[in-house]
Amino acid sequence: MIGVLASTPLALAVTVTVAGARNLALFAGALRLTVGGVLLAVMVTVRAALQALAQLPECHLLAASRLYRTPAWGNEDQPDFINAVVALDTALAPLALLRQLLAIEARHGRVRSVPNAPRTLDLDLLMHGDATMAGAELTLPHPRMHERAFVLLPLLEIAPDVQLPGLGAARSFLSAVAGQAIERSEPM
Repeated sequence: MIGVLASTPLALAVTVTVAGARNLALFAGALRLTVGGVLLAVMVTVRAALQALAQLPECHLLAASRLYRTPAWGNEDQPDFINAVVALDTALAPLALLRQLLAIEARHGRVRSVPNAPRTLDLDLLMHGDATMAGAELTLPHPRMHERAFVLLPLLEIAPDVQLPGLGAARSFLSAVAGQAIERSEPM
């Protein structure tokens, strides 16, 4: 969401469609905390990122989950991650929204070098209404969201009955992620 001296990914993403409403976009974000990182600095970053999401054009912030702490994955030689899920009501098309998310990441110090490299902010578009797409820039719904406790638990906190396009109820995947380490933290 926002660059800080700490290096922890903050994930925000997911979308749900409501009859008569615009598309709901759900985002998963993660902040990586460095060893000795100051938790207060991470919280400032998280809140600033949330504010940036709320100020996106043609978007309205609907909900934000609590923060969840998980061990690093991918490149495991990193500090723990702090994750959350946010729901936005948006009139932006999926790729336009993705470009806005990438711009927020860049403003907060995100540098894309190699996959799973340490980064200050990581915003993933999980869903965009019931849209499904597979492209070079974006795949919807996120192809691995149903395999990750750090996405499912915060998602279900803010959207307990959410259906994953093409997959079914998000809740039905909880048993598959039950063995993944995750710790619920404080509200955003």
